[in-house]
Amino acid sequence: MIKLSESEIQEKLKDIDGWEYNDNAIHTTFEFSDFKDAFSVMTRIAFEAELQQHHPDWTNVYNKLQISLSTHDVGGVTENDFKLAKTIEDIIEGE
Repeated sequence: MIKLSESEIQEKLKDIDGWEYNDNAIHTTFEFSDFKDAFSVMTRIAFEAELQQHHPDWTNVYNKLQISLSTHDVGGVTENDFKLAKTIEDIIEGE
């Protein structure tokens, strides 16, 4: 796994709306109609994260889900983070 440069990260962020880069990770926040919908999406993301063997740092308060992705082994953002971000976006778009 190779850590991406900041310019590579910024270029890749153009392909996923609503994500930003800071503190060596890419971040986004989603808001749902209620806790049940937020938790349902989290469950779907969890199954996909297990398949990819790459897991998000996230917090959930009622209907808001904050997600941060980074590859801890390399201390920054890698292709794995963008792959999981794209998967998360696909799940959200399917809602």
